[in-house]
Amino acid sequence: MAPPSCLLRVGWLPAALCVLALALAPASDATSASLVGINYGRVGSNLPPPQAVLPLLEGLGIGRVRLYDADPAVLHAFAKTGVELFVGVPDQSLAGLADPGAADSWLRSNVMPFLPDTKIAALTVGNEVLTGNNSALTRALLPAMQSLHGALAKLGLDKQIAVTTAHNLGVLGTSYPPSAGAFRRDLLPYICPILDYHARTGSPFLVNAYPYFAYSGDPKGIHLEYALLEAGYAGVPDQNSGLHYPNLLVAQVDAVYHAIAAANTAAARVVEVRISETGWPSSGDPGETAATPQNAARYNSNAMRLVAEGKGTPLKPAVALRAYVFALFNENMKPGLASERNYGLFKPDGTPVYELSYKLPRDKSTFGGAGNSGWRFPGGGGGNVSGGYDNNGVNGGYYDISAASPDSAGY
Repeated sequence: MAPPSCLLRVGWLPAALCVLALALAPASDATSASLVGINYGRVGSNLPPPQAVLPLLEGLGIGRVRLYDADPAVLHAFAKTGVELFVGVPDQSLAGLADPGAADSWLRSNVMPFLPDTKIAALTVGNEVLTGNNSALTRALLPAMQSLHGALAKLGLDKQIAVTTAHNLGVLGTSYPPSAGAFRRDLLPYICPILDYHARTGSPFLVNAYPYFAYSGDPKGIHLEYALLEAGYAGVPDQNSGLHYPNLLVAQVDAVYHAIAAANTAAARVVEVRISETGWPSSGDPGETAATPQNAARYNSNAMRLVAEGKGTPLKPAVALRAYVFALFNENMKPGLASERNYGLFKPDGTPVYELSYKLPRDKSTFGGAGNSGWRFPGGGGGNVSGGYDNNGVNGGYYDISAASPDSAGY
């Protein structure tokens, strides 16, 4: 049995966070339902074409989508829908984009042709770069972000489109209790300047948070109801801060807030944490016993309800929580454990993998009728094996965390 300070034993897994500049998304311009987003990954051979996504989003009541690349067909499909997009910049582009001229060229090829019809709110530069064990990418990350932001500023778009990156949970070296949250020491030389950048530009700090991994790593030490965000669970106290945590997800977010404060006091006053990925698999390998349709339905329903309530975390009660559910579809070409191919709310033919117990209110300001695209899912088709994840096709950092050293992982 792991000691009380163990990251997995006590259920404090580093938070997955996502920060949007207030100028980009003022609270007065968004209903609580609109704070929920979804990740649209396309690592599959049997996925429908992008126009098929629109009626699914409208049925869910979700008007925010995170993409993992800038595929023109996808960006065209979202034109004149009102759906707000986070557009991914692939890892392999980072080294070149550190050059301002290359950043300007990338924007003119991948962003400008789709404005203003397609609502692009942010660019996410790379995915989980700092925990990817690629020193060249790590060094290129911030320069690429800065170059893209500078190029947007020259085009007069820096107030409209934020530039950020999504972090793996493993950027935290300490996460229990949340008040002791701290970044890994070896990453501080990279994270501190990134926090300065976020504070200066008002851009979001994104992290991918999965209570599923904490529970599956120690099902005897973590209550399932705590990991599934069940409202009736008694919760866990943080003895240092005196705050009470009703579920694991908000504990993860507050651990990241505390890590930011410990690393950069000035940035902590202005940088907001939001969740760029969170979800629960509906199926897995024989040893993945927590990956069931019932658990996935409970977790994603509770996560959507939690965000739609418009409330904050125990540490930041006035800052409404935002999160992107992972993911829209099951993706049959993702590597790794079987669970990696079973995070979707929908099968490729458009039928639900399970029924959600919570439905978001319809947002009439989104879609503008585009949801009635006429698409009827003729048994899948329109296969697509791109549009995926730079982290070896794996979401949420499960492999990154398990590959981390015992000290940095918080054991």
